[in-house]
Amino acid sequence: MAGKSKNHIYAGFTSGLVSAVVLQPFDLLKTRVQQSNGKSMVQVLKSLNTPMELWRGTLPSALRMSVGSAMYFTCLNTVREAVAGGRRLAVGDNRSTSSLPKLTNTENLISGGLVRGTVGLLVMPITVIKVRYESSTYHYKSIVDAATSIYKHNGMRGFFYGWAATFARDAPYAGLYMLFYEQLKVALPNMLFSDLRTSSHSDKYYSSWSSAMINSVAAATSAGIATTCTNPFDTVKTRMQLAPKEYPNFLTSVKTIVQHEGVQALFRGLALRICRKACQAGISWCIYEDLVKRFERMNLPGPEL
Repeated sequence: MAGKSKNHIYAGFTSGLVSAVVLQPFDLLKTRVQQSNGKSMVQVLKSLNTPMELWRGTLPSALRMSVGSAMYFTCLNTVREAVAGGRRLAVGDNRSTSSLPKLTNTENLISGGLVRGTVGLLVMPITVIKVRYESSTYHYKSIVDAATSIYKHNGMRGFFYGWAATFARDAPYAGLYMLFYEQLKVALPNMLFSDLRTSSHSDKYYSSWSSAMINSVAAATSAGIATTCTNPFDTVKTRMQLAPKEYPNFLTSVKTIVQHEGVQALFRGLALRICRKACQAGISWCIYEDLVKRFERMNLPGPEL
């Protein structure tokens, strides 16, 4: 079990790190669009001094995503294996795009939501620093300056602003994501390859490249659906972390936003978030599943930690 855990830690860390660095511009733009100044994406882009400013906040994003993904994927697999019991797909079975445990729809929904919500709370301090550093509201000189300022003005509590909105966003998002993701991984092969059921050589459809394609499409589609459903919570979370005095708690924040800006403000930054989440899911889950599958097929215990 220790060797298998290393597989998931390494695969999760790598997938999170790659997706964080590649997609940081989407994250920065989303944060600034969700600020209460009402700027559009075009206005935000025009306000940037250099293209490299799009990668402002990459360090905390990379730290949050790499560590968070390692924790999430490892814990998720542990929970799913415990729930699945003997239903886990045999490693030697090639007729699947995945070697992960198979659960029912309800089990996917609950396990995904519970694990993601818990991990989200654990990495909250990094998330708060990231959001503050990315925004144009604060002008921190460095990540250390941001962390020091938050602690000086708000204490330890400042690192957990927006925790309720974060949990309300992450748990449903991950639950819905896992539900759709697992369903699509089963449905897509039959949709994309019409002769799959009748072919005597159907194993070729589960080759490395086709598995990666199917997992990426399933991940991106699932992320788009789950993101749309949970975007209001993301907007509220961002406001609470940027202006805790104006948005002291979840219900007050929702009321303030709707009264002053309308319901549509809760969906501000949705297009950017869908793009980022869809791409992030496609990249991270593709890398994660492929690495885990490769380790297990080669009977490797995973890199030493």
